[in-house]
Amino acid sequence: MAHPAHCEHEEWPGNPLDAAREAFGWLTAGDHPVAVDGRLFDHLPAREIPVDELRDLLLAQGCPRQVWDQVWSHVISRARIEGGTWTITAVGLALPMLTSLAARLTERYADDPSDIHAEILRGFLDALQTVDLAEGRITVRLRWAAYRAGHRALLDGMDGPTPRPPGFHSSEPKPPAGHPDLVLARAVEAGVLTRTEAELIGATRLEGIELVDWPRPPGLTYKTLAKHRRKAENRLAAWLAESDTSPDDGDPTGAAATTWQTSDEVTDDESWSQRVAKKVGGGPANRPPKSGLQGRG
Repeated sequence: MAHPAHCEHEEWPGNPLDAAREAFGWLTAGDHPVAVDGRLFDHLPAREIPVDELRDLLLAQGCPRQVWDQVWSHVISRARIEGGTWTITAVGLALPMLTSLAARLTERYADDPSDIHAEILRGFLDALQTVDLAEGRITVRLRWAAYRAGHRALLDGMDGPTPRPPGFHSSEPKPPAGHPDLVLARAVEAGVLTRTEAELIGATRLEGIELVDWPRPPGLTYKTLAKHRRKAENRLAAWLAESDTSPDDGDPTGAAATTWQTSDEVTDDESWSQRVAKKVGGGPANRPPKSGLQGRG
């Protein structure tokens, strides 16, 4: 006699990222795991490579950037044409960076983070269908699509009143002081920064991504991009100084923005980015600066 259908679903993880990890595990289990032909890519073994091993190879510190683009272009192309298995494969390859983003965005969020995690995953899946594979730096583009979606969900969660049982009383939410992602997102809402400017500052000042690696349209030089970032940081610092979110209120993001504003530096010095990130309250992730993947999925 067949088991009732609900029994099969009782063990399914409630968190969407955990569910994605389990689904990816199914693809790599057994005698015939989903694999790619390593001969299609530079610097990878010339054999069939199971996709979990492929993820580990991408995570290796010495993996060249062009290999990431080659692999992502291949996997995304197959996901767009075939869907299903290859969409799950894309999510599985990205789980290290998605779980890292989820942990960062919800580290001071007191409520259930599942909705935010779901939006991070949705932002990533949407980007799978829209990211331009010819422009390169695909990992960075996917990462920031997921980040933007998670950001919006975090703001929605922080802006609503918090129910307190019994009696269903509610209290006004208190934004976590010094949370750099929230400060940048609120600056976008206030019209101080464009979404692209906030992403640029967050990526290159807080996430350890070098300015030279930021995806920019053809014709926009490194020096011009640096000047655009400086102007955006000046506006952010001025807004923080005039608003309730200021360095005097104990918000280290304000102090860091002031530091950005007063510096005349236009080059993307790694140690400078590390000092800024420390002042904002969250150092660069513990990974090679140019990597879009962190840890294990």
